[in-house]
Amino acid sequence: MKTKDRGPKTEKRKPPADAFPFAVRGSKIAGRGAFATRPIRKGERIIEYLGERVSHAVADERYDDHKDGVHHTFLFSVSTRVVIDASVDGNEARFINHSCDPNCESVIEGGRVFIDAAKAIKTGTELVYDYAYTRDGSETEEEETGLYGCRCGAKSCRGTILAPLSKAELRKRAAALKRRHHKAHVHARAGHDA
Repeated sequence: MKTKDRGPKTEKRKPPADAFPFAVRGSKIAGRGAFATRPIRKGERIIEYLGERVSHAVADERYDDHKDGVHHTFLFSVSTRVVIDASVDGNEARFINHSCDPNCESVIEGGRVFIDAAKAIKTGTELVYDYAYTRDGSETEEEETGLYGCRCGAKSCRGTILAPLSKAELRKRAAALKRRHHKAHVHARAGHDA
């Protein structure tokens, strides 16, 4: 069941290899990645994210992260009604990996998704953006770093491709952690230095 949405249809023709300012090849982050083949200016529109436009219900039916223990990174949520599934008629945009220190950003305009350069990018640099997967509140801490774990290697890596926690959620987690790990008892035995 497709979502009735007036968004653009996926172009079936394969673009020429030099149509984009990047090439797809093996990545240290995950599988294949997109690497700049020339300098890219800050603000430059790099590519449109294409694929089959479906409802969230259809996307959930196709890909059950918890059943297989693997999340599906070729889905892009456009709105509360529409998801792009780049596994079906998708283009090279699906190979742009996640990073907690992105050099690109996703931009939604008129129901279409574009990837733009968030900063100047040098030739040979991997193109990355923050996936910031939407949280539904049911994610466990184990899923954050396991099922939705991040392997970007950035100094600022938060360990997950999920959206950052809100300040309220961080405070709530810190309080729960404090309750679980109480201080040692004052009268407990301790080792002595000789």
